[in-house]
Amino acid sequence: MFCCSYILLSDRWRCTLPFIVSSDIVKMAAAVTSRLTAAVCRQFQRVVTVSSHTQSQYAAQASSKFHSCQRRRMYDSWWFRSALNDRALHTSCVRKGLEDFFDLPENWGEQTVKSGAPWTAKQLRVKSNEDLHKLWYVFLKEKNMLLTLEQEAKRQRLPMPSPERLKKVERSIMRLDTVVKEREDSLRLLQTGQERGRPGEWRRNVFGKTFWYRFREHPIPWYLNSRYKRRRFFEPSHVAPYTRLSLEKYLRSKIRKETRENRNQKRLAAMFPKKTALASDH
Repeated sequence: MFCCSYILLSDRWRCTLPFIVSSDIVKMAAAVTSRLTAAVCRQFQRVVTVSSHTQSQYAAQASSKFHSCQRRRMYDSWWFRSALNDRALHTSCVRKGLEDFFDLPENWGEQTVKSGAPWTAKQLRVKSNEDLHKLWYVFLKEKNMLLTLEQEAKRQRLPMPSPERLKKVERSIMRLDTVVKEREDSLRLLQTGQERGRPGEWRRNVFGKTFWYRFREHPIPWYLNSRYKRRRFFEPSHVAPYTRLSLEKYLRSKIRKETRENRNQKRLAAMFPKKTALASDH
C-alpha cells in the first residue's frame, strides 16, 4: 500500500502565478512525497512484524493449551479407571521398618508385661470368617514378635519378660485352626456328605491294624497296577488270634492306667484332707 501526495494548483493560480511552479518547488514536493512514502512503509512493516509475532505467540499458546488439555484428559481417564479397579482393594499404611518384629517401646527393659487370657474356642466360634482371617494374621504377627524377643533374650543371656505370652498365642492359634477345620468339615458334610476332605475308607493291613486309607489318583486301573496289588488290605487267618491278643493287651494296659490314677488320687486325698474337702464342696 503506497500513498502518494500531489500538489494541485487551480487554473487561476496557474494563470496568475506561473512563476511559482519552478524546479525548486518540484524538488521540494518530491522530497516530501518520498518522506511520506518511507514513513508509511515503515509503519506498514512494523504492523506486519508485530502481527506475525502475535500470531506465532497465539499459536504457541494454543498448542500448549491443547497438549495440557490432552494430558489432563488422559490423567483423568487413567485415574478414573484405576479408581474403578482399586475400589475393592484396601491396604494399610506402608511401613518399611522392622518395628512389627519388636515389642512396644514402653515394654523394653520391663521384667513382666501384662497380657490377657488366650482366646477360647467358644469365643472364636462366634466370629465370622473375615474376623477369623484377620485374627490369624494378628496371632502370626504376635508370635513372630515373641520369637524375636525370645531369641534376643537368649543372645543376651537374660530372662525373657513374661514368657507365658508365647504359650497363650500358640494356644489361640491352635484353637483358631480347630474352629476353621470344624467349619470346613460341617460345610463339606452338608455339600458332599464326606467326613474328611480327602476321600478314603477304613482298611486293615496284614497285621490286623485298622487305618484310614486315603484315595489317590493313578494313571492306570488298580488291577493293572502291580505296586498297588503288592499292598495287601486284608487280615490273614493266621493273624486273627494275634489281633485278639493285641486288643486284650491294650484293654489291660488301659485298665491298669485307670487303676493307677485312682490309687494316686486316694493317696493325695489322705495326705491333704482339708483341700480335698474344699474341692468336694465346690
